[in-house]
Amino acid sequence: MRKSKFTDLILFIVTAELVGAVSALIAGDFSAFYAEISQPPLAPPAWVFPVVWGVLYALMGISAFLVFSSGRTATLKIYIFQLMVNFLWSIIFFRCRLLTLSAVVAVLLMVLVGIMIKKFSEVSKISAVLNVPYLLWSAFASYLAIAICIIN
Repeated sequence: MRKSKFTDLILFIVTAELVGAVSALIAGDFSAFYAEISQPPLAPPAWVFPVVWGVLYALMGISAFLVFSSGRTATLKIYIFQLMVNFLWSIIFFRCRLLTLSAVVAVLLMVLVGIMIKKFSEVSKISAVLNVPYLLWSAFASYLAIAICIIN
């Protein structure tokens, strides 16, 4: 891989990770609020979330880099849009504690990730496959957000 391509790859990964980090910073102490609310079945411990999201943001960055490298940069619009929605979710849920809105946003995010995978698959099958864990986690997060909304 050429040095400039490697630099681009690192920039895509770091940018995705920063989106998550800044969102978490603005959202505040998520573990305290998470511990306060009633948990649905299958709810993981709080420490699982930053670990999973760290991996998912890296995969998002790699997949976006692959699309970028293909030259079909218009396809990245859906990536940017879902990343903005992703950014807002933690703030809506943890900072604002708007459980109904966070459930709606979680479902919207899941749909956007599905659309992104479809669009990415038209450019790079690998970039699409890299986002399958993100789609699965988004579906699980939607379940948690809806369940938490209902039981709280």
